[in-house]
Amino acid sequence: MDINNRFFFRKIQINYALLDFYTIFAITPLYYNMKREIIQYFKEWKSRKDRNPLIVRGARQVGKTYVIEEFAKSEFKNCLKINLEEKPELRKIFFDNDVNRILTELSIIMNENVIYGETLFFIDEIQTSPEAILSLRYFKEKLPELHVICAGSLLDHTLNEMKLPMPVGRVEFLYMYPLNFKEFLLAINQEKLVTYIQEFDFTKPYSEVIHAQIAQHLRFYFFIGGMPAVVKNFAKNTKLPDIQRIQNNILTSIQYDFAKYGTRRQQEYLQTVIRYCGRYPGRKIKYSNIDREIRSTYLKEAIEKLVLSRVIHAVKHSNATKVPVAELVKEDVFKTFFLDIGFVNQLNQIELTGLDDLVTANEGMLAEQFVAQELLCIQPAWSNPELYYWSREEKNSNAEIDFIFQHNNKIYPVEVKAGKTGTLKSMQLYLYEKKLDTGVRFNMDIPSRGAFNTKVNAPAKNAEISWNLMSLPLYMVSELKRLIAL
Repeated sequence: MDINNRFFFRKIQINYALLDFYTIFAITPLYYNMKREIIQYFKEWKSRKDRNPLIVRGARQVGKTYVIEEFAKSEFKNCLKINLEEKPELRKIFFDNDVNRILTELSIIMNENVIYGETLFFIDEIQTSPEAILSLRYFKEKLPELHVICAGSLLDHTLNEMKLPMPVGRVEFLYMYPLNFKEFLLAINQEKLVTYIQEFDFTKPYSEVIHAQIAQHLRFYFFIGGMPAVVKNFAKNTKLPDIQRIQNNILTSIQYDFAKYGTRRQQEYLQTVIRYCGRYPGRKIKYSNIDREIRSTYLKEAIEKLVLSRVIHAVKHSNATKVPVAELVKEDVFKTFFLDIGFVNQLNQIELTGLDDLVTANEGMLAEQFVAQELLCIQPAWSNPELYYWSREEKNSNAEIDFIFQHNNKIYPVEVKAGKTGTLKSMQLYLYEKKLDTGVRFNMDIPSRGAFNTKVNAPAKNAEISWNLMSLPLYMVSELKRLIAL
């Protein structure tokens, strides 16, 4: 990735410490509306006759509890909710597999009626009770008419370490992430911009004015991020100084979670890796760059725990020429991205005052972090997506493709540029070597596509390729699958 491109955001010579977002853009904050796309999957799950108890997985504070409660309000007569972290005494109720007794006791304790088909049974923080997880099998087998949803932070750790048998085939999963950019726009009352993005299809001229407006919103998303508590504060109060405080509080709570794991020294390793991966998203992991004084095995273990916690996402190197991309993966060659782009700036100690001065050397890094987050979100919520990239490190012939995207059994190299310009030599070389014909570029120019004939710097003399390029603005990652098919 060329991080020296000029940043796509036009500098606005305004003191952001004195003016809020809505003053700058002349927008009235009418309401705060947390519309999450995952709700559609909840509705589909509710209507299926063959549904299993549903477990929602995701990092802490990405909005799991909020979304499930909103789903319960809109789709059910009532909700029997228990939180096994707030009320640990309730864990004792799951001592056996008598789900009728479990449900009856909880109904009495919580003073809530249970009507099959009209009541949602919601177990929050289920990771604290392996016995509760095991009981899901029997809710499926003995009370299939009951709608059961569970959620938990650090749930992957529990599932990975469970000594009790996992109810395989009797549960299903959905995966949640911070708000993506379209959800952010909806939260700040920009439905028409979302519609404009969703309706683009290359057949009509693209508005430069609307493009500039979306880019301004994207600028704020880069520094605010998609954590629900942060977006909620921004949408309601619109005061930038509060954002850092909330981001810091969430980061602190995430790091406190790791007090539950290992020795004090192991917790220090986790802190070290969090700081490194948060400050340098998209950088290939070399353990010596994280800390030369810590053994690589300890750092590797810390990274694995953070991946399980969904605080960081590992992007593995793939040398595949055909699907599946996962076939030729180098497990020990990978780069990482952080949970949320807003945290990247927080960990880099960038203050959210005078955003016009935030055009820094981090521009390309932030653009790549953004695309990584969006690529995770465009996969179905029931899948556990993985990201891949490609690189070659040879003397006088280094090349890297930021992401390798698999869709409809085809492979597409994806390049990310922070500005409007930048060469695509790595993409051309990759297409030539893998015998592919289409690449995707995300930058901040208006969308376009075209066909090209290009000479390639390859060992073969007079190497040339005929290839297609689809170039999209960064904020259209969400439309990638749809636009590839056009």
